[in-house]
Amino acid sequence: MIAEPSRPGAKKYVLFDVDGTLVDAVDNQRRMWGEWALRHGLDPEEVHRVALRTRPVETFAEVAPDRDPEQCLAVLHELEDEDVRSGTYAAFDGAAALLEALPSGSWALVTSNYEHRVRGRFARTGLPVPEVVVDAASVAEGKPSPVPYLLAAARLGAEPQDCLVVEDAPSGVRSGLRAGMTVWGVNAPVAVDGVHRHFGSLREAADAILAFARGTGTDRQGDGAPAAAG
Repeated sequence: MIAEPSRPGAKKYVLFDVDGTLVDAVDNQRRMWGEWALRHGLDPEEVHRVALRTRPVETFAEVAPDRDPEQCLAVLHELEDEDVRSGTYAAFDGAAALLEALPSGSWALVTSNYEHRVRGRFARTGLPVPEVVVDAASVAEGKPSPVPYLLAAARLGAEPQDCLVVEDAPSGVRSGLRAGMTVWGVNAPVAVDGVHRHFGSLREAADAILAFARGTGTDRQGDGAPAAAG
């Protein structure tokens, strides 16, 4: 689906991915999947490589097709819950100030994780939690399906063309684009294919995100091709 330009004068909304966008959990994910792989006699690097581009149930089907997926998921949940309690991670630079500055009711979280873990991590990193959180339990189809972002927009009462998606990963970018939304990429050295704007870090994107949310900025650069950090 091609995103239509946002409507002049309409209220704007910002939909954030969580891991890799607001919270730096790369090392945590690698460690958890590594432990999961070792418990199942699998190569940690290969398992993590697959996990980066698929949902857990899809990862299990690819790397351990002969194992009980429910048992596999139970082990992963155990590891992730322990990480929320004892893991070391941090919010990306500028995340707290950005979220606190956004107009109330104008933003949401769209995550492939579960809400209780997001709330645990946000409590430990000082990030505010919005009214709308779309998590893995909220949808039957995860990213790169458009369903998670479309559900977040519906819960906010927003039209897709009035929403900005902020993502770091290809599957999330595809999800936002398929939902017909404007998509900006952050926290990556090069632009993910398809993003309308690219920023090397969340902090670099903060002013532009706030301007979009307040209706004072532009959603695209040029013809919508990936742009340099602005």
